[in-house]
This record gives sequence, C-alpha cells and structure tokens, in this order.
Amino acid sequence: MAVVTKKAWPELFQAVLDGKKNFDLRLDDSEIKEGDVLVLEEYNPETKQYTGRKIEKKINFVMKTKDLKFWTKEEVDKYGYVVIGF
Repeated sequence: MAVVTKKAWPELFQAVLDGKKNFDLRLDDSEIKEGDVLVLEEYNPETKQYTGRKIEKKINFVMKTKDLKFWTKEEVDKYGYVVIGF
C-alpha cells in the first residue's frame, strides 16, 4: 500500500468532501494501485498556496486509459473524454 498526495482545487476538493465527487482524473504519473491511499490537499490556484485542508481516500478502482482502444485518435481529438461518476 502506498500513500499518494495530490493537489485539489477548492471546488473539486469541496465536491469530494460533500460526497458529490467519487472519482478523480489524473495523469498516470504515480502508478496508483487499488488499495493505495490518495491524500488530496486543497490548493488555491489564485493564491498559489495550500489551505491546510486534507482528505484521505482509499483507492478501490483504477482504470488506465492509455491502452484503451475503444475510439480512434481522431475521435478522441474531436470529442475528448468524459468521466462519469455514479
């Protein structure tokens, strides 16, 4: 089990805190695995400072997109991705 710490902008941090947001979309630069702990630290991009608020969440699902072949590059370039939480 690893602990991975990431910045979270205030509106996204608050959505996690309120229970509305139960997913996160990140670059795969930390090799996060199921069972790891994600620590979100609230960061204000306007002041360029951390607020001091933190949330810890246990990772229970990871899906890597680099190897997905559902769509062509042209489709992805045209539409992008959408992440749907439920």
